[in-house]
Amino acid sequence: QLVESGGGSGQAGGSLNLSCTVTGVFTINTMAWYRQAPGKQRELVARIDYGGRADYVEAVKGRFTVSRDNMNKRMDLQMNSLKPEDTAVYYCYAKIVVDVGSPSRDAWGQGTQVVVSP
Repeated sequence: QLVESGGGSGQAGGSLNLSCTVTGVFTINTMAWYRQAPGKQRELVARIDYGGRADYVEAVKGRFTVSRDNMNKRMDLQMNSLKPEDTAVYYCYAKIVVDVGSPSRDAWGQGTQVVVSP
């Protein structure tokens, strides 16, 4: 239900964009991007609520921008001024409501690799 696209390889100082599209749901509450670097725990990168309010982990503030399109159930992450330490698998997260009246639940994408070279 969550399909990520984008990512790949980039150089330090460059830019990449990630997208996450959600299908088969009635609505989406909070959406977020997480990342997991080799040997490290998964961490929250950025999250955005239905109204568009966003917050970021300190390490990406001023460099990454998260946005969403509620009508098309899509979230993007624009990553600028990339650093090698941004290298990780990036995961899309969404708090989804599948049907009217059903409780919300967590949903995850399959992950997309981002590699930033020095």
